[in-house]
Formats: sequence, C-alpha cells, structure tokens
Amino acid sequence: MKKIGCVVSLLLCTLFSLSLNSQEIAKQYFTKQINPQLAPKLDGFLDDSIWDKVEWGSNFVEVSPDENTSPTEDTKFKILFDQKYLYVALLALDSSPNSITQRLSRRDGFEGDRINVLIDSYHDLRTAFLFTVTAAGVRGDEIITNNGDDFDDSWNPIWSAKAQIIKNGWSAEMKIPLSQLRFGNDNEQLWGLNVIRNLFKENELSAWNRIPVGSAGWVSQAGELRGLRALKAQKQLEIQPFLAAQKETYKAEVGNPYRDGSTSKLNAGLDAKIGITNDLTLDLTVNPDFGQVEADPAAIALDGFEIFNREQRPFFVENKNIFDYRFADNRNNLFFSRRIGRNPQIYTDTPDGAYADRPTNTTILGAAKFSGKTKNGWSIGVLESVTSKEYAEINDNGSISNALVEPLTNYFVGRIQKDMNQRNTFVGGIFTATNRSLSDKDSELRQAAYTGGFDFRHQWDNRTYFFQSNIVLSHVKGSPEAMLATQENLTHLFNRVDATHVQVDPNRTSLTGTGGMVEIGKDGGQNLNYSTGFKWSSPELELNDLGFLRRADSKLQFLNLEYKTAKPVSVFRNINLELNQFASYDFQGNHNRSQYQLRTSFRFLNNSRISSWITHKPRIYDNSALRGGPRWRFSEQNSKSLYYRSDERRKFYTKFGVIHSESKQNDISFLKFELDLNYQLMPALNFSLSSEFSKRPNKTQYISQKDFLNDRRYILGSIDQETLRTTLRINYSLNPNLSIQYYAQPFISKGRYKDLKYVTNATASRLEDRFQIYDPSQIQFDQNNYYFDDDMDGQTDYNIQNPNFSVVQFNSNLVLRWEYIPGSELFLVWSQGIRTNISTETELIDGFETGILDQQPQNIFLVKATYRFIN
Repeated sequence: MKKIGCVVSLLLCTLFSLSLNSQEIAKQYFTKQINPQLAPKLDGFLDDSIWDKVEWGSNFVEVSPDENTSPTEDTKFKILFDQKYLYVALLALDSSPNSITQRLSRRDGFEGDRINVLIDSYHDLRTAFLFTVTAAGVRGDEIITNNGDDFDDSWNPIWSAKAQIIKNGWSAEMKIPLSQLRFGNDNEQLWGLNVIRNLFKENELSAWNRIPVGSAGWVSQAGELRGLRALKAQKQLEIQPFLAAQKETYKAEVGNPYRDGSTSKLNAGLDAKIGITNDLTLDLTVNPDFGQVEADPAAIALDGFEIFNREQRPFFVENKNIFDYRFADNRNNLFFSRRIGRNPQIYTDTPDGAYADRPTNTTILGAAKFSGKTKNGWSIGVLESVTSKEYAEINDNGSISNALVEPLTNYFVGRIQKDMNQRNTFVGGIFTATNRSLSDKDSELRQAAYTGGFDFRHQWDNRTYFFQSNIVLSHVKGSPEAMLATQENLTHLFNRVDATHVQVDPNRTSLTGTGGMVEIGKDGGQNLNYSTGFKWSSPELELNDLGFLRRADSKLQFLNLEYKTAKPVSVFRNINLELNQFASYDFQGNHNRSQYQLRTSFRFLNNSRISSWITHKPRIYDNSALRGGPRWRFSEQNSKSLYYRSDERRKFYTKFGVIHSESKQNDISFLKFELDLNYQLMPALNFSLSSEFSKRPNKTQYISQKDFLNDRRYILGSIDQETLRTTLRINYSLNPNLSIQYYAQPFISKGRYKDLKYVTNATASRLEDRFQIYDPSQIQFDQNNYYFDDDMDGQTDYNIQNPNFSVVQFNSNLVLRWEYIPGSELFLVWSQGIRTNISTETELIDGFETGILDQQPQNIFLVKATYRFIN
C-alpha cells in the first residue's frame, strides 16, 4: 500500500513540476483615462478628437484558414476609459467596401462581417467576456469559460455599439459599462485582451494577438491590456419587473367545465441583478414567466427513456456554465435545471364521468442565483429555488375536490472551483439537494435527494497535455414504495431477471451510488490530439431529482484520436479525421458493447464541406430492452453517413445528408434523410427550412410483458416506423433592437406492428433462436386489443392493447421583440399547438392535412413588457 502511495505521489509531483514551454510573448496595448465630459460620441464614425489620445492597436495575424500569415485586410482598434465606461474604437479596412456583408438579426445573431473584443478582466487565462459588433450594428455578447470550451450567449449585459460603412471599410464604437465586467481591487489592473475580426467574404479570421493552430484555448492566447489605473469597483444593481397578459383558446369539450374554449390570466413578477461585490452577483426572480420561450421539439421514444430537451428559460440559461458538472457524457449532469418547474409527477385517478384540471407545469415561487469569479481564482455558484404545491381540481358531477400532483419542493445547488498553479490546474466541487414536503399519501416520490462531486484538471507543456478526473456521489431516500419504484425504473432495473449483482429490496428506504471519470490526453496539438480514459456509474447512482442520468450500472473504457491540418492542403481548406473506440460493461462483468468509429470532415477552398462517419458495432447487448427481462442481444451492426454543406456565406446555402445503419442478421436497421435550406432574401430577412425523414424497421421491438403459468412472456413485434419532421424559421429584423421571428414545426410519426412473438433465448447467437413467433391461431384482434390463447385451450390467457400508433404534432411561435430602451423589452407572442392521433393507414404527407389542417389548434396570445431599472 505504501508503494502505491509513493507511486501516486510521484506521478502528481511530476505533473505539477513539468514546466511550461516558452510561450509567445503576448502583445501589449496601453490605454488611457479620460474626462467623462470628453467621452466620444457613440455614432460609429471615430471622428472625435479624444481618440487621438491613444495609439492604434494593429498588425493583426491570420487565425484561419492560413494561420500565422498576414490577413487579407488590415484591422485597427483603440481603447479609452473613465471611471464608469470602457470605450472601444474599431476600424475594419476593406479594399472593396461594396462587398462588406451587412445582415440584420436579433442580438447574438453573429451574421456577416463582425469584430469581437475579448476581455479577460480576471486575467485568469480561462474566463473572458466577449463583445461583438457586426457591420450592420448588431450586438452580440457571450461569457467564455474553460478557456474557450464553453460559450454562453444567454448573457445580455447593458452596453451600446454603433457601426458605419465608410469609404475605406467600416468602423464601429463600443461603450461598455465597467459594472458589466468583473475585476479586482488592484490599483493598476492587468486584463487579457484580444480583438478578432471575421472577414465574411473570405471566411477569414484574424486576431490582434496570435492564436496558433492547435492552441488549448482562446482565452489563454490573449494579449494584455495595460494602463487601467485607479478603477473603482462598479457594483451592479438592476431591477426588472414584468407584466404579462395571456389569452388561451382551444376546442371546447362538451360537459367539461375546465375546457370551455378559452382561458385568460394576468401575471406579474420581478427579476433583479445585484452586485454583492465587484466579482460576485446575486440574481433573483420572483414568479417568473417564460411565455416567450419556444416549445420543445416533438419526439417519440420507443425505448422508454426520458427525452432530453435543452434548457431555454432565460433565468436558468444565463451563467449556466458555472453550474455545469458533466461527469460521464455530454448529458449526464448533476444539475439539469429543467427539473425546477417540471411537469407534476403524481398521477391522480379521475372517476368515470368526472373532469380534472391538472397543471402542466409546477409554479416557481422564486429563485436566487449567486455567482461570479474572484480575482484570486475562486469560481462560485449557488442557486436556490422553491416550487409550490400543485393540485389537480376534480369536478365529479359538481362535487369539487383537490388532489396533490406535486409537493412543495426546495432545490439547492452549490458549485465551486479554484484555479492554481499559474492557471494550469483547477480543483472544484459541487453539492445539490432536493427536499420535498411529503405526507404519507405522497409516498411514491422520493423525499430527499443529495449529490456531491469533486473534479480536478491539470494541464502542462503550454496547456498541450491534460489529466482530468471527477467523482460523484448520490444519496436518495424516501418511503419503501418510492425506493421500490427507484430500484425498478429503467435507469436501474434491479429487477432484471438475470442480474446477480443487484436485487430488489422492498423494505429499502435509501440508495447510495457513485460515478466518475478519469481521462488523460493531448488537446493542444497542432495536428494530432488524443485521449483515453474510463467512466463509471454504479447501479445505485441516482441523479434525476435535480440532475440527468439516463442509465446507471455502467463501466466504459474509451480512446479518441484526432488529426487535423494546420494549413490549407491542395483543394482543401482544412481536413479533420477522428478515430473513436469504446467498450462498455455492467457491474456484473457483462461485456455489453464494443464500438469503433471513423469520422472525417473535408472543407474545400470554396468553403463547402463534406463530412462522414463509419461505425462498426461488433457486440451489442442491452440490459434495458426487455424492461426488467434478461439482457437482450442485438446482432452486429454497421452504419455510415454522408453529409454535404455548401458555403454558408452565400445568400442561399444548403445541407443534405443520409444516415444508414443495418445489422448483420437484418433484425434492425435505420435510414434517415436530412435536407436544410437557408435563404437570405435581404439583409434583414432570412428563411430556413429543415426537413428529415426516417425509417426504423425493427423485428424485435419490445411491446409488453405478461405472466403465463409459471413463466413470463416478453412480447415483441416487428415494427415499421416512419417519421417526418419539418422546421421552418423566418427572421425579420427591422433594426438591431426590433425583430419578428416565426418558428413552426409539423411532426408525424407512425408505427405498425406485425409478427408478434415472445422471447425464448434472449442472448442466442442466431436471431431465430431468440424468439418464437405466435401462431395466428393463438391471437385474436378486435381493433383495440390483441387476445392471446397461449396454450391453445380456447381460453384467453392474456391480452395487450393495440401497440400501433400514428402521432401528429404541430408547434409554432410568432414573436415580436422590441428592446425599446437598453435592457427593457416588449414581447408580442402568438403560439399554436396541436397533438392528435390519426389512422395508421394514413400516409405521412396526408397525415399533415388530417392531423393539422383539419384540427382546431390551441392558441396562446401573450403580451409581456419588462422595464429595467439600472443604478
């Protein structure tokens, strides 16, 4: 044991002691302080004499496609400051001003010619504020974390910018309040700075301070902004009340008092942003309203797992990166903010002839978020939220009763990270807690859930190589009924009949599990990068009260290799090749999956691109396919894809592709076609249309399970599933602060079953040995149910509902957004929604007519106004 400890200590000491290679000396820009009364007029023309007080920053270097060469056009900038504002002058020279691309869009549209100003006011080489202005005067702003791995465009600070086309190019001015930045109390500040230009017509990036190909990140490659002296901390104080009026119309239901054709409501709330210190900010929301947010895309999941939908609500999206704790893949996370305000979880029985008014979401009474980063390298995030009790009102022939569908719940998240070792190492931790106010009647929900995690990352050799690790721990508790449901749900499946390493305990009142990841590799190489590691989730790990976990009981080894060109080669602007391999096991020791994948991407000199991947899956076993039945074996599979994307700078560009997968024994396959069309009709008007069609035949699709004699029948069927989805977006910007957006998505998916069968040997090598097809004489069908006479004695032994489906959905959103003064907005919203079932005999295209055009939609009309008071 002592030897192991010595080896570990020696390894850690070696990692920390490896010195950085000499890094290119960063450029320096010296700014000067001005009298506020002499501040430049913000008009974008750069003709104020005060700009003569400082020199131009210039001599930009190309970043792509031909790194470390002189760019096609020159770019210059100047920076001034006073006690409240930072002023930036930008000059984008262009030998052909008529070719400058000006495209209007909403904030953060990032369309056309643009310049980014990156400010690392912490000077931690990992975190930065990015301010963008386009040649059309559209603003963009993002917070960059993890040295450029994560960009958060939900950050919307209060600042101003103007742009103008001039005879030798275009120019712009920015006015950035210091209250929107975070910095320390040093008398003389040192900030990271870079200015990056996108020359749209050439698809060329250039930067003031060089960003070498293969750099481990963008923030660490910034130059230095000097001359900032005697800055006073600007504590932020913003209060934003809102008022919203909503009218909802829908098809009336005869006799249903809760569905009479329309409802109305008036709502009010408050958002606030308070600077506790210059580094740390408190965000508050009381009774928030998210009526302007798009509906989730439609989807059908035949595997039974929860569909992951991204967060779109502004309060939870902003600064989300600081709370991020992904530990096994891009979705498994200790904090999934959509759990707050989720759909009510308790099902209520409604007596025959009665009607129920059930809330669709849980009301968020309030939430507070304390976050920021200190000068000495501490990143801090704390979130607290309370959601209300929710009741379904039941009307049984005039007799009114209430049934609890969601208890009063408190959610807490605490996240902390510390940079050290010249910003080459960080350690961090997270803790989450969910506490529900439950009574004995609500025993189906877990009473409390707690998770914790520790993460570590070290980089060396100029951040070229890395070692990282994290570990998570979960503890959930509740009634025996709640814990039994947890043990038997799809995430855990302790009740799997062939599992020997776990077993169901009906008296259990808690579960404790672990998970984590270890990875080492190279991600700062100019051409070749690689990594390898191991991930695990123990059978008892449970995160879904405030996090997201699809499947526990997993061990996974992985290896990734990547090769990319640093400069154009022949007809290619760049080439990217990736080779990925993984093998997964469960904690019983079963080898469940092996996979090998080759990914390629070729971008041509004309900026069109072809990409593809080829995947080989020689081994596929699934512990959850039979919902508690034995491990199911899928046949060896091979899949491939091919995509083409034209030059995205053109007024009209397109993307189309195909994915095809098939198994060696023809038990399952997948075919998908995608087509995207984008047309910039005019600088202010953009149309995009995205369509996809897929076919997913499967001879062994799970349907149900039934007891028969002393056995259990796991019933499968051959399904032919077809899905068609189309998304239309229209964006019209009258100016950078006034825009109209339309989003519409029709969706139809249908599946028809045949050749019903039951499992005989779930892991047999031959497909035919895994099941037995029912004889037609064993089954009777009456449109709604299948009746099985398994032993053919003339009596029904069990039955199942007809599993065929044909689902049609339509969601649309028309939003007018007007930022009438900085930070204050007016929204006019019209949303439509349709969900219905149609005959499986109906063709997909015809289904749009019968399932959408012939239906009365649910309409929501919303007017929402906000006003931001700024200190």
